[in-house]
Amino acid sequence: MNGVGMYIQRWRYWLLAIAAIATITTLSACQPQNLKSQAARIPQLVISTTTDPKTFNYALNNSSPNVFPFTFDGLVDEHGITAEIVPALAESWQISEDKKHLTFALRDGMKWSDGQPLTADDVLFTYKDVYLNEAIPTDVRDGLRIGSKKILPEVKKLDDRRIEFILPEPSSPFLRTLVAKILPAHRLRQSVFTKGSDGNPRFLTTWGTDTPPNEIVTNGPYTLESYINSQRVVYHRNPYYWRKGAQGEPLPYIERIIWQVVENSDGRMLRFRSGDLDIAGLRPEDFSLLKREEQRGKFNILNGGPTSGTTFIAFNLNRAINKDGKPFVDPIKSDWFNTKAFRQAVAYALDRQSIINNLYRGIGELQNSPVSVQSPYFLSPQQGLKVYEYNPKKAKELLTSAGFKYDARGQLFDAKGNRIRFTMILPAGSRSAQQFAAQMQQDLKGIGIQLDLNPVDFNVMVENVGNRNWECYFISYTGGVEPNDGANYWVSSGTSHDFNQGPNVGAPPIKNWVVSDWEQEIDRLFVAGAREYDENKRKQIYADFQRIVQDQLPVIHLVTPTALSAIRDRVKGVQFSGLDTRGSLWNVYELKVTDN
Repeated sequence: MNGVGMYIQRWRYWLLAIAAIATITTLSACQPQNLKSQAARIPQLVISTTTDPKTFNYALNNSSPNVFPFTFDGLVDEHGITAEIVPALAESWQISEDKKHLTFALRDGMKWSDGQPLTADDVLFTYKDVYLNEAIPTDVRDGLRIGSKKILPEVKKLDDRRIEFILPEPSSPFLRTLVAKILPAHRLRQSVFTKGSDGNPRFLTTWGTDTPPNEIVTNGPYTLESYINSQRVVYHRNPYYWRKGAQGEPLPYIERIIWQVVENSDGRMLRFRSGDLDIAGLRPEDFSLLKREEQRGKFNILNGGPTSGTTFIAFNLNRAINKDGKPFVDPIKSDWFNTKAFRQAVAYALDRQSIINNLYRGIGELQNSPVSVQSPYFLSPQQGLKVYEYNPKKAKELLTSAGFKYDARGQLFDAKGNRIRFTMILPAGSRSAQQFAAQMQQDLKGIGIQLDLNPVDFNVMVENVGNRNWECYFISYTGGVEPNDGANYWVSSGTSHDFNQGPNVGAPPIKNWVVSDWEQEIDRLFVAGAREYDENKRKQIYADFQRIVQDQLPVIHLVTPTALSAIRDRVKGVQFSGLDTRGSLWNVYELKVTDN
């Protein structure tokens, strides 16, 4: 997601990540010159990220940006412009009449980057031994669960090129979940079935970022050539990549990709303007400056329309206690957060249009739904979706009707005399994030609430949220066209159900976790939406889901920026839209670089 942030691979996993607002050590001044010298010798692309990869093990990944769009493919993929499901490692598939059997035919003659054959054994290993293995805490598994009972599918190998998935009941979104990457059985099987001194599979410590990059075996367009923490990741063309060009030529065309780790979004702009980067996602504030430089700088700014992601704040509604009997959230503040009128009052107090006008330079629109605007399931305000226009008076009325009180100075207190004050954590290192938070801080001050801001390193934020150690957070996620892709966040049993996180496999136990009635209704709707194949009925189901979210407001959606990307003229073949969560690189295998 350009500007405020971007999220994991596809919003299917709804896991915490923000690409444009993480703090990382800057590169040394001499390095861009070295990269330019390399570019003169071989065809390469230089891009950027603001955070280091957390792992080289796809199954254990829970953040973005990450290395996997460059290094691994799945059975199917999503087209970066239309979001249509297209063949990848599987050249074709068949769905049985009862919708419970999906059979995939792999392409013939595929190989891993080390030259070993890629067969149905790898697919069987990936799904049966990794993704469906309860001993491995992978978020992929949540997307594979089917029905109200969250039953996992069976996987069978039919022969060296055919694999079959057997579902407990029809699941219309299931095909889209198979974008999950396929892993090499010959390199990882032993780590799954052997245990370390902690009693867990060695797989959990396999292929971390401390692994020599040349030991990572891939099936995507690139392999890992080198990695220097807080500086760069270098990718090299996979000589055994399965895709071929129109004339049968090997792909990808670009031999090397340099992924620079820069300090923040401002640093990215400096490097792009100086010619050190070939592609850069733009914030709205970058647009007017760079637009004047297009011809002289030999680049074009592409407008992809509204981004597909969501930007929001969330409240921690968890009332559970940890193994020591201590509440995760201060009970006083938990009472506030669990009061619907309080959450709605906060929504009315936020001047979102001013955020668009001042922070986005008018390049954006109000956001009111957890479903991306490009989705056919998106429910607009014109179709009856509840919205919260800026109305501080309405906010105060809601608060007083719920038992909150104001003192003579306009400060807000609860019925027991506690000052209304809470902390919002947000990723550090981005001017946009700080401006967002400062605007919200002022808005809430206007209704007597003191909002304390706590910008933290992105990895610290991920850890705090995972440990339920937070009160409120601000973040952005990427999006997509299939609402069920967000089940991991919205379904109460999902491992990323942040606002009321339940027990997690392998984590310390929690007690007194309660799922509200409206959360249970969302659970029911997601099950019904997955079972349904009639598109009109699916639209109604997900419309009901959006209505619940906008009424209950466990998260408050803010604004949607316009997707903007600056591309050097030397880079050919870029296709870009607001659905593109890979930084203009969803079709990296067919991009070319030429000398101007």
